[in-house]
Amino acid sequence: MIIAKTLEEFDNALGSLGKVGKLGLVPTMGALHEGHMTLIRRAVAECDAVVVSDFVNPTQFNNQNDFNTYPRTLEADCALLEPAGVNILLCPRVIDMYPEGSGLDTRTFDLGGLDQYGEGPRRPGHFNGMAQIVTRLFDIVKPDLAYFGEKDFQQLAIIEYFVKNLNYPLTIVRCPIARAADGLALSSRNKLLTAGQRAAAPHIYAAISKAVDMVGKVSVADAIKTVTDDIDSDSHLETEYVEIINALTLEPVTDWSQAEHIQLSCAVYARPVRLIDNIKLK
Repeated sequence: MIIAKTLEEFDNALGSLGKVGKLGLVPTMGALHEGHMTLIRRAVAECDAVVVSDFVNPTQFNNQNDFNTYPRTLEADCALLEPAGVNILLCPRVIDMYPEGSGLDTRTFDLGGLDQYGEGPRRPGHFNGMAQIVTRLFDIVKPDLAYFGEKDFQQLAIIEYFVKNLNYPLTIVRCPIARAADGLALSSRNKLLTAGQRAAAPHIYAAISKAVDMVGKVSVADAIKTVTDDIDSDSHLETEYVEIINALTLEPVTDWSQAEHIQLSCAVYARPVRLIDNIKLK
């Protein structure tokens, strides 16, 4: 595996691979875990060469403290990636991704209104910053396939929208949520949980899973209240939101008949750590 810390090093590394058939990209912010590795192993199995990016993107953090405390574990990440069959690890500097004076970090994207719900109002600027870095990576790497996990359900829908809208010649590959044996969605932020918080965190998935059996039996509002109360019954957890949404438009629904495909999404605090999860209801 070649480690490229500048764009020049990346170009040289990519050139050294020679003619590549399908080039896969797995964008990450590092602090790699088994969830990332499921994406990476799939990319390695399906592509002729794979690039993994490891970059904590400052423009998608609306909370400076969240950016400052985000886990950074490059040495451990390399140890995971080396035996996995990854060809290039791109871990650039901020100045490489957003050169001063280039205007790359001031671009505003059409997100199709998909950022108006869920995480959007609660994390102002987050999705535009995400679009800045993802398009930047697409322009640099020029992959044929890019792999993203469904844990970030709203992010994935937004990426699919702007890839189509901007006519990027690549395929977005959706990968299922990877979970620990106790059901907790794998996340880099899990490393920040105390022992008590980590023991409580699986209660999030247990609570949202119960909503599957509520479809068509209770009102949407009652389902949201039941799930919220269930999560909040654990003293380590505090629900920020539970939304039941049209899985295609991401707009909240008020009745089960409003959409053919419905998803539940939520954000929960195990203070100060913020965890997100989602589940398909129908």
